[in-house]
Amino acid sequence: MSKQRDNKSKGKTSGRGGKTNSNHKKSYVKSDAPKQKKTVQKANSNPDLIRLNKYIANSGICSRRDADMHISIGSVTVNGKVVSEMGYKVKLEDEVRFDGSRVSPEKKAYVLLNKPKGFATTTSEGKGRTVMDLVSNATNSRIKPIGRLGRNSMGLLLFTNDDAIHNKFTNSKNGVTRLFHVELDKNLKYEDLKKIREGFKIEGKLISVEEISYIEGSPKKELGLKIKNTGNSIIRTIFEHFKYDIIKLDCVMIAELTKKDIPRGHWKHLTEQEINNLKMM
Repeated sequence: MSKQRDNKSKGKTSGRGGKTNSNHKKSYVKSDAPKQKKTVQKANSNPDLIRLNKYIANSGICSRRDADMHISIGSVTVNGKVVSEMGYKVKLEDEVRFDGSRVSPEKKAYVLLNKPKGFATTTSEGKGRTVMDLVSNATNSRIKPIGRLGRNSMGLLLFTNDDAIHNKFTNSKNGVTRLFHVELDKNLKYEDLKKIREGFKIEGKLISVEEISYIEGSPKKELGLKIKNTGNSIIRTIFEHFKYDIIKLDCVMIAELTKKDIPRGHWKHLTEQEINNLKMM
């Protein structure tokens, strides 16, 4: 009898052990916490971020290891601030500078478009049809136009993500010459052509062009005009000053680049030789 009671007692003890198992179950739930933590960390990771050393290495400046060294000594800035933290991550659109010069991890791209009428030269959205629509499938690199052509202007427009080329074109002293075919609403008087050729002032500001001439075999309202300015508003300003309206404006040459084999509305990638020629100018 005593043994039976003892067995029953053990059975009760075993029952309490069952409660203990219940406690173990709660403990198992707690053991899931690290997994939940991992999930949170994964949610916080951003695929649009890239390590700064990789960003620099992808730009072709140096290896990741060397990039870390330059980061540690303060040679790198992100959006204007020095970053010396190892493992720091940036977005592709951030402004990263190495020893003062901006770098990009993207492959350099150079696209030449023969722009038709009706497209605005802008990278902004909400402006209707833009030149970015015409070159949207040209490259994965984030190219942008150099200078601009008005919505109703036509002709060559160069796109690139190469800041050095952008700076070369937009430098007021050493810019790149563009040749325009201009058609006016009436014949250009020779005395007005001469004044434009020699340079003149508008509101105290000197306006000058590289060259201007009548187009041989065409009416005197059609002109060839070379200018280094990257916009076309200055061209309209010139002729409005002498009481002429521009009927057609077509950029037919940028430096040595021409519209040959580029139908209106189409584009092409520059050849290595063409790129080298631009860089050596």
